[in-house]
Amino acid sequence: VALVGAGPGDPDLLTVRAAGLLAAADVVVHDALVGDGVLALAAPTAELIDVGKRPGNGVAQDLINLLLVRLAREGKQVVRLKGGDPFVFGRGGEEAVALAEAGIVCEVVPGITSAIAAPGAAGVPVTYRGLSASFTVVTGHRQRGESPVNWAALAQVGGTIVVLMGVAQRGDIAAALMAGGLSPDTPVAAVGSATTQSQHVVRCRLADLATTTVHAPATIVIGPVAALDVVAL
Repeated sequence: VALVGAGPGDPDLLTVRAAGLLAAADVVVHDALVGDGVLALAAPTAELIDVGKRPGNGVAQDLINLLLVRLAREGKQVVRLKGGDPFVFGRGGEEAVALAEAGIVCEVVPGITSAIAAPGAAGVPVTYRGLSASFTVVTGHRQRGESPVNWAALAQVGGTIVVLMGVAQRGDIAAALMAGGLSPDTPVAAVGSATTQSQHVVRCRLADLATTTVHAPATIVIGPVAALDVVAL
């Protein structure tokens, strides 16, 4: 089994190794956010299995793990195609552990995470001399029972905050960051469907994030760099 990062959406941003594995795959087990352009690179004879998680629906992670093990034991060349990078909020680590415990050889092929690709495609550098010397990548979505993100601490860290899977919680996130000391005037850029033909960028102040229309999937960038658009210069 190869755990392959599909990148942010544009098939041109796949690694050469990822494209080669897709072309040789017997089965491609893919996420919901993997675009048709990427899937088109799979072998014409490959079976495509959609196990994407969607709001209120989706295949349980335990069942995905069992599926990967079963397919591998059938002697098939399996590509587990995951949006972005397999190990950045993609549960790739859980799948790698499950495969290792089953004695299945697993290759990991990194992909470009949307945490960097989405801001970059929108002309927002996550670091910029004099504005941001660091960036923090955090998920806006937590499973029931998991410890909450310490937004107040993040507000004190400085630099750029990049939030993945946080559109539905953006109001609560903004409120928590402001309560932690981040200025209401902090620039925000929300990049939707990054690197695809549907890419769109919404910019606002942190204080206005809750009432600003943002459609998922989107990467939310918070910090002084969010006011920049170096691509338009």
